[in-house]
Amino acid sequence: MPGPEFQACDYIFNSLSRDRDLLLVPYSASYVSVIQWPPFLLASKIPIAVDMAKDYKKETDDDLFRKIKNDGYMYSAVVECYETLKDIILNLLLEEEDRLVVSSICGKVEQCILEETFVKEFNMSGLPSLSEKLEKFLTLLRSEDGKLESQIVNVLQDIVEIIIQDVMVDGHLFLQTPQQYHLERGQRFVNIVTSFTHNKAVMEKVIRLHLLLTVKESAINVPQNIEARRRITFFANSLFMNMPKAPKVRDMLSFSVLTPYFKEDVLYSDEELNKENEDGISILFYLTKIYPDEWANFHERLKSDDIEEDKEELMRQWASYRGQTLYRTVRGMMYYWQALILQCFIESAGDNALSEGFRTMYSFDTNKKLIEDAQAMADLKFTYVVSCQVYGSQKKSKVTRDRSCYNNILNLMLMYPALRVAYIDETEETKDGKSQKVYYSVLVKGGDKYDEEIYRIKLPGSPTEIGEGKPENQNHAIIFTRGEALQTIDMNQDNYYEEAFKMRNVLEEFRKRRSGRRKPTILGIREHIFTGSVSSLAWFMSNQETSFVTIGQRILANPLRVRFHYGHPDIFDRIFHITRGGISKASKVINLSEDIFAGYNSTLRQGFITHHEYIQVGKGRDVGMNQISLFEAKVANGNGEQSLSRDVYRLGRRFDFYRMLSFYFTTVGFYFSSMITVLTVYVFLYGRLYMVLSGVEREILKSPNIHQSKALEEALATQSVVQLGLLLVLPMVMEIGLEKGFRTALGDFIIMQLQLASVFFTFQLGTKAHYYGRTLLHGGSKYRPTGRGFVVFHAKFADNYRMYSRSHFVKGLEILILLIVYEVYGESYRSSHLYLFITISMWFLATSWLFAPFLFNPSGFDWQKTVDDWTDWKRWMGNRGGIGISADKSWESWWDEENEHMKHSNIRGKILEIILAFRFFMYQYGIVYHMDITHHHKELLVFGLSWAVLIIILIVLKMVSMGRRRFGTDFQLMFRILKALLFLGFLSVMTVLFVVCGLTISDLFAAIIAFMPSGWAIILVS
Repeated sequence: MPGPEFQACDYIFNSLSRDRDLLLVPYSASYVSVIQWPPFLLASKIPIAVDMAKDYKKETDDDLFRKIKNDGYMYSAVVECYETLKDIILNLLLEEEDRLVVSSICGKVEQCILEETFVKEFNMSGLPSLSEKLEKFLTLLRSEDGKLESQIVNVLQDIVEIIIQDVMVDGHLFLQTPQQYHLERGQRFVNIVTSFTHNKAVMEKVIRLHLLLTVKESAINVPQNIEARRRITFFANSLFMNMPKAPKVRDMLSFSVLTPYFKEDVLYSDEELNKENEDGISILFYLTKIYPDEWANFHERLKSDDIEEDKEELMRQWASYRGQTLYRTVRGMMYYWQALILQCFIESAGDNALSEGFRTMYSFDTNKKLIEDAQAMADLKFTYVVSCQVYGSQKKSKVTRDRSCYNNILNLMLMYPALRVAYIDETEETKDGKSQKVYYSVLVKGGDKYDEEIYRIKLPGSPTEIGEGKPENQNHAIIFTRGEALQTIDMNQDNYYEEAFKMRNVLEEFRKRRSGRRKPTILGIREHIFTGSVSSLAWFMSNQETSFVTIGQRILANPLRVRFHYGHPDIFDRIFHITRGGISKASKVINLSEDIFAGYNSTLRQGFITHHEYIQVGKGRDVGMNQISLFEAKVANGNGEQSLSRDVYRLGRRFDFYRMLSFYFTTVGFYFSSMITVLTVYVFLYGRLYMVLSGVEREILKSPNIHQSKALEEALATQSVVQLGLLLVLPMVMEIGLEKGFRTALGDFIIMQLQLASVFFTFQLGTKAHYYGRTLLHGGSKYRPTGRGFVVFHAKFADNYRMYSRSHFVKGLEILILLIVYEVYGESYRSSHLYLFITISMWFLATSWLFAPFLFNPSGFDWQKTVDDWTDWKRWMGNRGGIGISADKSWESWWDEENEHMKHSNIRGKILEIILAFRFFMYQYGIVYHMDITHHHKELLVFGLSWAVLIIILIVLKMVSMGRRRFGTDFQLMFRILKALLFLGFLSVMTVLFVVCGLTISDLFAAIIAFMPSGWAIILVS
């Protein structure tokens, strides 16, 4: 396993790490007659064997030996412990007589074991004290302190004395040999040589033997770092999975890795790491609390004398390797290059490479030729291209952040010679006396100190102006990739050293035919979401995403055969795809989700897509509420565009019936069902609202001939489970159960509910329904940058309002008003046992949409922040818009931006939007007839008068608004007189209405509920 890589990642301590020693398999096992397992598998075996022997009361050896041999690990540990201890003591002694004594004792032990008289000749009760002395003896040997030689002699004499006096039954006669060794204790085992322990192989024996005697914890807890343990577990399990046999490096398929990059973080700066929020929390402080053991290991590594780099730079790298940065991605992908070098080196070094060559692989003096050949072969088989679209402009920029990104990318090229960077270069050229912009696709590599240009290809224009940014960023750079396979990696991904060794196996899948079918064109790869520990929301998303990239895609690939390309890190048949349209459709708007269109394209062109779970790469996800919502909105928009695309139409026409249904539900159907789920709530509540306000329900309840049907109630009771978001949790519970056990899955499910996972998933249900529905109505999807940083800052209320007003707050408030009106004016379900359940689920839906952004906002309920947010929101609402004023400065600019999609909508979308807005007039039409002031009159005149009142209210509000604009600054006295007159007029009218017309307090609240939706409808229609 990758011990050095684990140390570099600070999962374990430095070279003296106990975790490393517990995981290490000895390089040479020639001196031991049994298999030498890693020490963590032999943990506590020796102490248990000692206890078994101590408590053994029978007179024969059979039962004791049978118990030890039944546990293969225990038997190996006992034999290895005996043989290693014998070897160490014999090499430690200088006097031949002392060696003869030890050899005689060992001969006695081995003779008794053969004759099955061990328990008769040896007293088992003395073994615990012998074990304690051996532990002390090995501890002194590990210290490598020459001044402790006298202590080692004393302990060694104690060991021999315990064996002879306490353990051996006839030990007092044992030394009565023909040579008559009548030596005193002080004269025996005095001359020793401790310098032999300075040999690395000997010290490894001492350390391993000490671990066998002392380690008592469970092997499950080794190593202590959870991430290291997870990686080792997956790697070990994957070795038992069905994977193709790996060819030699020279015979494997060559491949490239392509990563698109725009302006994301490359390496965190000191300012970014140490910038504190209002509570004094910085990103660095946050990371040290999330990864305390790795932070401690990092500090331990900094104390090493071998560290030559700047410690501040190392700290920036440490933090960046735990974020979603380009530095982390490049380091992970370059493990492929390092793994190929090692594999090629071992193949070239011969049969003894594992025991001899591997240990000296980095010794350039002895193995320089082999390493140079291995690097040349790795360069032939692997290419890594990072498509840094704006690298050229960053290189010329004077902006601090751009210059920092350029320098960091340059450092990556200098650090990794096999790394290539592609970018779009914009230059000015003169043709026919006219200056014009010319665009080039350029490939560079690291030189001695700066980048060196390799290729330059002229482009017909700026590719990012023709299509979507990210797919065009990939398209312009794909020409620089090489080989038969191409792996697409996003810039927030990671790779693992041990997984890189299996790349040869995965690529062999391209050569396999499956049951007579065609060869694969896309190999799906499992992902591990590494951001799950950052926050509760990140954990929810991690579990949800893990279930999709494992159990979900596994089923989609086989037997449903409707798996597509859902993003990185799938591996493409490069030749197949570059001759059939590439890997990224890039038409603006329609190809917003460019990834899945690559899968559509491959399937339509007779490709075959598989999924493999014996190899994994890391993947980062959004960790904050706003980031997650932006991501969900982007995916929902993309699915809306897919629903309108030719690709989905053609696939639906060409699939057989069952495959078509599978395709529908696993792509656009999921979002369509989410939208229908939400619409069902609206249809039910508006239907009930009509029945309540029209009096139909009262007639139904009073009529003795009509019995209320329970069918709708039963259906809604089932649907309310969907509203709670519980079905979205089911796949992740199944996946956790399959991988970690259903007890763990049940525990995680309970913890998720306690952390309000149902609130979160219900909120995201609203996100999917809103953006998917809006895209179907109006189109006009756009890329939404989510940001991939750590969320340690409090999001202001104005930010949340801008983001969720139309998608959640308005809809949640609408459902809330529907429930209130239905509760006040309705009498249905009063005798139904399902009433409470159905109503609570709808209240839960409304409150989740209204309050989830505040529940999951850092310091969301801090009083001072609430006051500051309210002040900031009022300031934002009071600012007027205009040309050049951004949406975060004025609500008018935000409103224009929020309704921008209507400008590009067709007549069908606008008419449907107006029809949907008419639903808000139902409140006024129904409620005014139930007000006390109407005296139960049902004429149309009552509804007309209500409109007159509404128009008067709007005119008054408009007068106040115009007065503030015209007189608020220069004629304040006149403006105040106007407001006073309006106030007096309002009091007079209200007095007349209360005294003469019979207006009541309840009518005032009813009027607010009736007129507020009508006003909103007028705004929407306008």
